[in-house]
Amino acid sequence: MESKEKETRPELSIPSFPLGSKRIPLIGFGTAEFPFGASNDTLKHAIIDAIRLGYRHFDTAALYQTEQPLGEAVADALRLGLIESRDELFITSKLWCSDAHRDRVVPGLQKTLENLKLEYIDLFLFHWPLSLKPGTYEFPFKEEDIFPTDLNSVWEGMEECQTLGLTKFIGVSNLSCKKLQTILSTAKTPPAVNQVEMNPMWQQKKLRDFCKDKGILVQAYSPLGGRGTAWGSDRVMDSDVLKEIAQAKGKSPAQVCLRWIHEQGVCVIVKSFNKERMKQNLDIFDWELSDDDLHKISQLPQSKGYAAQHFLSENGPYRSVQEFWDGEI
Repeated sequence: MESKEKETRPELSIPSFPLGSKRIPLIGFGTAEFPFGASNDTLKHAIIDAIRLGYRHFDTAALYQTEQPLGEAVADALRLGLIESRDELFITSKLWCSDAHRDRVVPGLQKTLENLKLEYIDLFLFHWPLSLKPGTYEFPFKEEDIFPTDLNSVWEGMEECQTLGLTKFIGVSNLSCKKLQTILSTAKTPPAVNQVEMNPMWQQKKLRDFCKDKGILVQAYSPLGGRGTAWGSDRVMDSDVLKEIAQAKGKSPAQVCLRWIHEQGVCVIVKSFNKERMKQNLDIFDWELSDDDLHKISQLPQSKGYAAQHFLSENGPYRSVQEFWDGEI
């Protein structure tokens, strides 16, 4: 009989937010690495390290090609005794655009569950407000593969996933206020979450206010400006304002970014496979930013990192960045 690993789990208190009968930890461990699938050999071990450190919320997507290693890591964590039950974890995945068709949403999630080797996930997100030619899982994609998008019928498929018990909660990603309103106009179940790009240099105030009014939790991806992605930059981490605040606090600029997002009442998705940085990303809960710090951050120049240029087409449905974001950038 295989012995379970003796492990002293950290008494780490990660704040959480109630979603129905379950709580979502307000810091999640992201698994996207571009090019997708490139780091899967190291990802499983990084996730196991993350569980040891206290992470309980994990974010994946069909496009990322990381569902399988995440599922393997969960199985290993159970076998090693790092967690007693899969229910201790909060697992999110996302519907890729090629499955954003009414009849493909449920099969899309069933494929995700097959990859993860799980009976359910906690949160299923509609990844981008676009439909692509069925059967293609690639990014960038061909312009001719873009299809007209019916947000409301895709959302019906998302609701069916929840009704079938394949996911506990459903939400969206990369949606403007206007597109959220379109879904809300016919939804039987409103989105629980909207996961969007957010950091001190793209603060999303209008969208956050809208989501708060509608009872939708905002999740932030690229909290450090998307460093290391195909489109990101160092503009956030190179900010003199953030560096000065960090130095005064005895923290890193990254920790200041994460703390600022947390203080906005937003769930943040972090991504580092480096164990020391993984620890640092959790060290944001026992200190605060001052009113002066918050004021300085509120004055930072604003610009979006990824404007979704790949999603534009002369044939529609989105012919310009302004059309895609409904003039909200």
